[in-house]
Amino acid sequence: MTVIVAPVQQLLVFARLQTRSCAFAVALLSGMALSTLAPRLPVARYDLLLVYGLLLTLVFRLRGWETGRDVAVIAVCHAIGLAFELVKVAHGSWSYPEPAALKIAGVPLYGGFLYAAVGSYVCRAWRLMELELVRYRPWATATVAAAIYANFFTHHWLPDVRWPLAALLAVVTAGTSVRFSVGKARYSMPLLFSFTLIGFFLWLAENIATYLGAWRYPYQLQEWQPVSFDKIGAWSLLISVTFVLVAATRRRADPT
Repeated sequence: MTVIVAPVQQLLVFARLQTRSCAFAVALLSGMALSTLAPRLPVARYDLLLVYGLLLTLVFRLRGWETGRDVAVIAVCHAIGLAFELVKVAHGSWSYPEPAALKIAGVPLYGGFLYAAVGSYVCRAWRLMELELVRYRPWATATVAAAIYANFFTHHWLPDVRWPLAALLAVVTAGTSVRFSVGKARYSMPLLFSFTLIGFFLWLAENIATYLGAWRYPYQLQEWQPVSFDKIGAWSLLISVTFVLVAATRRRADPT
């Protein structure tokens, strides 16, 4: 029985740690869900979600769930996300159909919190699971991640090179692994595989968010439909940008 019980216990501990790491994202999505049930108010829902996101950030900081360094990283993720949204909404990739006073070029300011939540997850997981990078190439990985982020903008005017960049990301992260703790045990996972797993769960979160009207793709405007599977690949690439930002602030790497 011990052979069966021990792995199950480890899986439950891992699930608990992941849930704690996702606390900001879960709270944000819960707020979105509750906002759909609220009666009509004189303040736009998108504006209320901005206030809610700011309050969440404050609560997490005051409770010690986020450090000052975490909040700084999350703020950068928010800014990067807003820049991303401005370009994508301008090109009709998706839209925010509801009105809001705090909107810039069709993008409500709360939109950046969706990326901030990803930053919060990486920061909290790094701390709670004692992440350590093995054979990590910081400059090469950061350069490719920056090119991936830029391509999400430039492919509207230039050829889309996401697949060559994905191959290049695989090259620069080859042999790189993430060590993490689950209870007293240490495990290891290839870095690229972790990007793919996170990309999948971000795709699930995106389905929930679009269902709640956080934003909508053109094919969802008349009736909600699941987000296309190709977004898993997009998120798997985009998470590299957040990871590089967090790694730059707290990297514990073994160069051997």
